[in-house]
Amino acid sequence: MAEVAPAPAAAPAKAAKKKVTKPKKAGPSVRDLIVKSVSASKERNGVSLAAVKKALAAGGYDVEKNKARVKVAIKALVTKGTLVQTKGTGASGSFKMNKKAAEPKAKKPAAKKAAPKAKKPQPRKPQHPKDQDSSSQEACR
Repeated sequence: MAEVAPAPAAAPAKAAKKKVTKPKKAGPSVRDLIVKSVSASKERNGVSLAAVKKALAAGGYDVEKNKARVKVAIKALVTKGTLVQTKGTGASGSFKMNKKAAEPKAKKPAAKKAAPKAKKPQPRKPQHPKDQDSSSQEACR
């Protein structure tokens, strides 16, 4: 008979791996940098994606390494309503600040309106005399 190799002993439970956490970089987020660069622009039609990237690069942000993050941040700001896309679709085109989004922050919250008074239930109309007579007749029978 062929010898059967003994089953290998169960491997000891693996030690929990220690997660190596990278220190979070200090400084403003990409969204904040984009909003700052677009709001600083005086262009009537808005700022293009290339101009935003140039402004970020001038501010010391590594645009070549984080192209995707810049695009995602711009798309998120457009969907959120902070930026308005004047030309193009997606992350391409021109962008400017949304005036409507900027106004509510500046204004003070309006005074709360008084709660509407509860309506009183209307009294039910009396039944027709014929209906009352027939019901009273049935009760008498």
